[in-house]
Amino acid sequence: MDKVKIAVVGTGYVGLSNSVLLAQKNKVFAVDILEEKAQMINNKKSPIVDKEIEEYLATKPLDLTATTDINIACKDAQFVIISTPTNYDEKLNHFDTTSVESTIKKVLDINPKASIVVKSTVPVGFTESMMDKYNCKNIMFSPEFLREGRALYDNLYPSRIIVGCDELMKSFAKDFANLLAQGALKEDIDIIYTKPTEAEAVKLFANTYLALRVSFFNELDTYAEVRGLDTKQIVEGVCLDPRIGNYYNNPSFGYGGYCLPKDTKQLLANYDNVPNNIIGAIVDANRTRKDYVSDKILQLAGFGVKRNPVVGVYRLTMKAGSDNFRQSSIQGVMKRIKAKGVPVIVYEPTYNGDEFFSSEVTKDLDYFKNRCDVIITNRYDEALCDVKEKVYTRDIYMRD
Repeated sequence: MDKVKIAVVGTGYVGLSNSVLLAQKNKVFAVDILEEKAQMINNKKSPIVDKEIEEYLATKPLDLTATTDINIACKDAQFVIISTPTNYDEKLNHFDTTSVESTIKKVLDINPKASIVVKSTVPVGFTESMMDKYNCKNIMFSPEFLREGRALYDNLYPSRIIVGCDELMKSFAKDFANLLAQGALKEDIDIIYTKPTEAEAVKLFANTYLALRVSFFNELDTYAEVRGLDTKQIVEGVCLDPRIGNYYNNPSFGYGGYCLPKDTKQLLANYDNVPNNIIGAIVDANRTRKDYVSDKILQLAGFGVKRNPVVGVYRLTMKAGSDNFRQSSIQGVMKRIKAKGVPVIVYEPTYNGDEFFSSEVTKDLDYFKNRCDVIITNRYDEALCDVKEKVYTRDIYMRD
């Protein structure tokens, strides 16, 4: 069978994992604006931390070429996947879709016959607005459901594949879904075809439900800590109910990462003139949790009692196997602590810099341990066992 030419614009977790997945059986061009990232990929090295991506680049016979030239990548491509960032703009109260729209325009100019598949997270109604603006039907939306650090794994074993498209594009949507399924290791994958707006809503509602679950167990933990109860015993008892399930239930400093904070805010913005209580409460609950955790840390540090207390942040990352600091919940806690005038020192071995948001950064763990009165970490690490009395975490599976 002839290989399909596919262009993927953006080489973050979404773009690079899709590039590697599809390059197993197709000819893929991955586009990035940074020459050094393109060179790394062409040298079979991953610019992001992801075990499976690193392994596949190094060992698999992939037909994958990285480039900074979008013209070369998109010319004659049957599919163009767009996976550029869409950060949430707090002032405008919606996603900044500038990079996605500018890419759509470029692709239509270069190759108007290509099937464009948006994988960047966008507001509900964005894809149809692009089809109307550019008077074309060949723009589809296919949400991703990936974890940072396990992005390729989640593509190899997808929970589902969803493609939203205009009815006229249904056959192309099926072809695209089949390409994703052919590269996966999982069999019998659930594939759903919807309108693009419904597919966009699936993405935002799915992430907001996950944020709801995180917020629920965080508030359970707040209650237990204030009342002097054992969070772990309560969580285990609650989660043995099969309707609830024993997963995604470990309390934290709040939900963070790149997706959940911005996706919940975007969904709430989409609720303009739509009655709601829960969606707004999920956003508020995250803010309340960070306020509570910060106050607790300041109390433990001796703020207002001890002279010049120092709070240490052990790792900026939210998840094991990730090097991504974007919007990690611990940053919100840091900002609250610093607002009280308490100095913060960060231990982050993957960060190349002496300061992070005006806080000292060190890679010397012994120095870090000695300097800090309290050490906060979203997830406990055995490297802290010798200063366990200083450590504050809400990780119920590691702190006992």
